[in-house]
Amino acid sequence: MRPVAFTYRHGWSRYTKIQSTGRTFQLQLLNHVRYVHQGQRQQSDLSSTSGPTSGRFSSGLPRTIAPPKSIFSVASPPALTLTPSPSPLSILPLSAVLRSLLITTVSSSPSLLAPAIGVMSLIANSKSSILNPDQNFALKYVMANTIYAQFCAGETPAEVRQCVRQIKHLGYSGVILGYAREIVMDEREAFAMGQNAGIQIGTAQKLQEDIFAWRDGTIATVDLAGEGSFVAVKFTGAGRKAVQQLVRGERPCPDLEQAIAAICDRARDRGVRLLIDAEQQAVQPTIDEWTIEYARRYNNAPSRQALIYGTYQAYLRSTPSTLAKHSAIAQSQGFVLGVKLVRGAYLGTEPRHLIWDTKEKTDEAYDSLAESVMRRQYGELLVKPPNGPGSFPEVNLVLASHNRASIQRALNIREEQIRRGEDQIEMSYGQLYGMADDISCELVQQRTQAQDLNGGKLEIPKPYKALIWGTVGECTKYLLRRGEENRDAALRTGDTRRAMVKELKRRLLGGN
Repeated sequence: MRPVAFTYRHGWSRYTKIQSTGRTFQLQLLNHVRYVHQGQRQQSDLSSTSGPTSGRFSSGLPRTIAPPKSIFSVASPPALTLTPSPSPLSILPLSAVLRSLLITTVSSSPSLLAPAIGVMSLIANSKSSILNPDQNFALKYVMANTIYAQFCAGETPAEVRQCVRQIKHLGYSGVILGYAREIVMDEREAFAMGQNAGIQIGTAQKLQEDIFAWRDGTIATVDLAGEGSFVAVKFTGAGRKAVQQLVRGERPCPDLEQAIAAICDRARDRGVRLLIDAEQQAVQPTIDEWTIEYARRYNNAPSRQALIYGTYQAYLRSTPSTLAKHSAIAQSQGFVLGVKLVRGAYLGTEPRHLIWDTKEKTDEAYDSLAESVMRRQYGELLVKPPNGPGSFPEVNLVLASHNRASIQRALNIREEQIRRGEDQIEMSYGQLYGMADDISCELVQQRTQAQDLNGGKLEIPKPYKALIWGTVGECTKYLLRRGEENRDAALRTGDTRRAMVKELKRRLLGGN
């Protein structure tokens, strides 16, 4: 019987050859310099559902010079000889570069990754104290200094605060922080929870303790994340009672409802936004209902900033209609819709007919949904519901992607909106801590350059790193999923590995 895990956690640089600022028009006005892409386009991938992507971010062009045929096809004029800025990856400490090189070397090699995932799966699912990192000092030491350090914030609040400070010091806008405690149930137990079979899921006291522990852990995570950051919230982390209600399509019980409200209130008081995680389809419809209900309660502040964000998985065929339905509800009821857009993370467990046939269709869906949200316009894929309001609601977006082409397309849209003087939505970019640093650091560099060149008047990317905290043992399920993600994204991790090799050579040779 296979266990099913429910997680409680919850350059642009002015390079002469290959990188560009991604803000050509504005920077040209300020510096009379054009930033362009040149050279071979790389292939990149996000996950098992993402398709081939372009290489380094190419710059958008001013319409008065050579407007692209579309925002997704940008011509690159000849490059000028420029004084190079520091490498985007130069902001990383040497230890992070070396660790990333080690991890991506393993994850980009199928012959190395398969046994590594096998070992991680054994550790994550074993009941033996010998294979429990929290009880085996030697195992904990090895993991804590390799894969755990690559993807996790720390075990204690003090370690987490230090990690968050370091991330912000690098130039990121903040973090997306989650708590990594997990609850594991097998398939039979999970299925029985959805039936009126009288299954014993625990004493009332134990179920209440699970909810309170989840509440306290999530509130602590809100406090650790700090103002301006996000916290990832996983409803199934509240325990078996929460899972049972999600499977059955019920409202949260009074204890759980009070716990969710307490988390929302603390987040509002601390200036932290909440990202409600997407999960498997057995529970996702109810998660959507709960999310939109709390968005209705909390996303109507005078600041017009969303506190509650739902997660929308582009690989699901149903996502366009779900997002359109939620958009209509938000518009008709006058609250801001919070959208976290991802490609999807449960390809291996979802019924295949629910998912787009190809990776390319998932990519198309992701980019189309992102554009509709950014422009606040219905389109061919995101269709206005019958009898729904004609206009699009106010919306805040977290574009969560490791796909270079999708990030570039979004930047092109933002540039176009600036040139035309159009209103822009509140928007952030998210990548996992320890992954896609070649993309994330370029976003950070663009953010820094734009601030320096124009005193913050330009549209400035808001990059965030997503990570979790908890003991090494508590984080093993999360770390296993990162390994499984990399198994289906060897091409992208290969791009990151090559970027780390290049950065290490640059440091050894003393180049820019």
